[in-house]
Amino acid sequence: MKVTLLGLGGGAAGTWTEDARLALERAEAVFGAPRLLAGLPDIDGQRRIAATRPREILDALLNLNCERAAVVYSGDTGFYSGARLLLPLLREQGIEAEVLPGLSSVQLLSARLGRPWQDWKLVSAHGLDCDAVEAVMAGKPVFFLTGGSLGPAALCGQLAAAGLGNLPVTVGENLAAPEERVVSGTAAEFAAEKFAPLSVLLAEAAPTMPRRTPGWPDGWFLRGAVPMTKQEVRAAALSKLAVAPGETCWDVGAGTGSVSVELAALCSHVYAVECEAEACELIRQNREKFHAWNLTVIEGRAPEALNDLPAPDAVFLGGTKGALAPIVDAALAKNPKARLCISAIALETLSAAIETLRERGIEAEVTQLAVSRTRPAGSLHLLTANNPIFLITGNCP
Repeated sequence: MKVTLLGLGGGAAGTWTEDARLALERAEAVFGAPRLLAGLPDIDGQRRIAATRPREILDALLNLNCERAAVVYSGDTGFYSGARLLLPLLREQGIEAEVLPGLSSVQLLSARLGRPWQDWKLVSAHGLDCDAVEAVMAGKPVFFLTGGSLGPAALCGQLAAAGLGNLPVTVGENLAAPEERVVSGTAAEFAAEKFAPLSVLLAEAAPTMPRRTPGWPDGWFLRGAVPMTKQEVRAAALSKLAVAPGETCWDVGAGTGSVSVELAALCSHVYAVECEAEACELIRQNREKFHAWNLTVIEGRAPEALNDLPAPDAVFLGGTKGALAPIVDAALAKNPKARLCISAIALETLSAAIETLRERGIEAEVTQLAVSRTRPAGSLHLLTANNPIFLITGNCP
């Protein structure tokens, strides 16, 4: 038996390749979604079997008595296609398989818009969790395959909720079908619209944050009278937390949000928790200034304000208002392996942090930072010392 996996592009005959057409004509049995099978030309003696699950298709193939079969997919077999799951099953059974790619929806939308897609970021939201905000912050236009609960409206809703309501977006509905429609607008406009189930979304790149080593200059941040973690301490804390893309972070006692904003440039999402109204407003202003769309401000006192947050991979504690132990407990309850970095100025806080971690079976590492900066004195420059800072870390590499 030889099985050919065919990409049929948009499903209409005009999007098939000639090789796909010939393979279909030769096939004694054809498997695929009912929508695709209904659009195939009638061929005498050819069986049509509605099936999409790889194991279901394999079981049916093993019970068939034929030399040639075909499995049809929409779009391209190499672009988020079910073909990737069926191929290994066929190989395990020693069944010869051939793959004939088709036109993908990204190619079709690119052609309709008259613009190249080589610099687009390609993301699937079809039956998968998808963070549209994180995707558009990569500095490139993002093409989303949509489906299920994450259609174009839901994805645009994510963008609008993060402050990206004015971001230009384009939706392609039923591409290559008679009812095809391509419309452009903003994320806020499309968040309230309804689109066909067979739709794709192109979102333009969002304004992005600076890309540089951790420890941004203090003068970049709006500060007011709110305490701020200084550049050198911030750089050291970020190094200790070792944040990676895709992770979730908490910044508890966020102050001006300087640590939160820098975390947002490194991770998937950061929650800045702060109980002072003036500080929360500064965090929001710095969020806007640095385009930190993946930063959420949580106004409230920890640990109560942490109850509804997702589990953190890394937590920075810049201020705890005397609730150090309960805050650590809240983080560890959600993720026992969460990496912790506690900032302390007072020796009492240092002692409490070490003891809190020790009591929870976590070995504390303490780093002291004593930073001095120059200031002019006539023709000379003198060093002025900042307060020594202790960083107490646990579960960090």
